[in-house]
Amino acid sequence: MEILTLATDLERLIPIAAITVGGVITVTWIIMATIDSTVKAKEKEATRRELAAYVAEGSMSAQDAAAIMNAGRSARAVATADFNCGQKKAC
Repeated sequence: MEILTLATDLERLIPIAAITVGGVITVTWIIMATIDSTVKAKEKEATRRELAAYVAEGSMSAQDAAAIMNAGRSARAVATADFNCGQKKAC
């Protein structure tokens, strides 16, 4: 017959608690990363539409709009994106 003590209970509880806390942190991280990605994509599309409206009304040139959309990106990233758009992949 096994005598249960507080130490025995803690030995069993610690791994379960660690796995549970780790799982909660992981799921929270995944959810927050998904929300962040969705918000960034939505804002990028809103900016793209607004720039397209400025170009359509003639208050901005297409080159200026492209420069604004590519601001902060490396030349390599811009070239890769342009190449992929030429290959009929998602832009």
